[in-house]
Amino acid sequence: MNIVVLAGGISTERDVSFSSGTQVYYALKRKGHQVILIDVYLGYPEDCQNIFSLEKDWGAEIGSISEQNPDLEAVKAMRKDDKKSFFGPNVLDICNQADLVFLALHGENGENGKIQATFDLLGIPYTGTDYVSSAICMDKGLTKEIFALHAVSTPAGICLKKGQEDPETVPLPCVVKACKGGSSVGVYIANTKEEYEKAKQEAFTFDNEIVIEQYIKGREFSVGVIDGKALPVIEIAPIQGFYDYKNKYQAGSTIDTCPADLPEAITKELQSQAELAFSVLRLRSYARMDFMMDGNNKVYCLEANTLPGMTPASVLPQEAAATGMSVEELCETLVQTAFH
Repeated sequence: MNIVVLAGGISTERDVSFSSGTQVYYALKRKGHQVILIDVYLGYPEDCQNIFSLEKDWGAEIGSISEQNPDLEAVKAMRKDDKKSFFGPNVLDICNQADLVFLALHGENGENGKIQATFDLLGIPYTGTDYVSSAICMDKGLTKEIFALHAVSTPAGICLKKGQEDPETVPLPCVVKACKGGSSVGVYIANTKEEYEKAKQEAFTFDNEIVIEQYIKGREFSVGVIDGKALPVIEIAPIQGFYDYKNKYQAGSTIDTCPADLPEAITKELQSQAELAFSVLRLRSYARMDFMMDGNNKVYCLEANTLPGMTPASVLPQEAAATGMSVEELCETLVQTAFH
């Protein structure tokens, strides 16, 4: 099969996307597919005819993930065309030549449904969920509203738009986060009034709307769901701080345990809540739900990730591995679910 792995972009998760894309690229090549890896934003400015016949290692030039967010202005300056389109030179032409596009994108544009809607209009098959569920899950405030309507346990909280008066109904400590952020970029834990005001100010630099929610002190878990069926539960324990951008992607920053050391009843509850969230958010193909569990063993679903990380440190491949599935088999499974 001719497959384009689409990565990069201009979200704060650009580096993460390249790491995911590289792993997917090599995994699918090992499964025998004709695969190319390109940056959705910078594109491929050369002649793209017969591109799948090129003898080229597309993953060789991709860098590693740094501890800091990428310099997106520097990335934008690298574009040589008129930059009117989010899609770089020849990207859509190349995707039209493929049997499938594997979306290894993370964050804004990759996960907000716009690319999915574009591909739907152009008749280009792609991995992951559709444009409607992508847009819903990208908005953490809307996700929480849907959870509340369908008995998915989630922390109490409010949405606040820039310039809107703060009702201050969420007690300290609390979590402040950008409504449409990802990879814990723009997420802050506030213990004092001063920290709270600073957290709001910082979060508003990422988005015009933020979520302020109850802080759940306890253990953190994640549950991947493929075709509506939950994978084993993984526990994520950062060595320092919380599961932020650095701890998500720097090797040795967390202790991951899969399957998580939990009583069977709690494991089943987490998996059941993950499957329920998958259903009520109208997700298809695959996704990953993040959870907290407090000291009384009450679980709370924080959010849904519609294009979970596929980096060497990402949790979805670890969960799949706990079932005996290799990263190659996982990628092949995600390819097959795109056609269901």
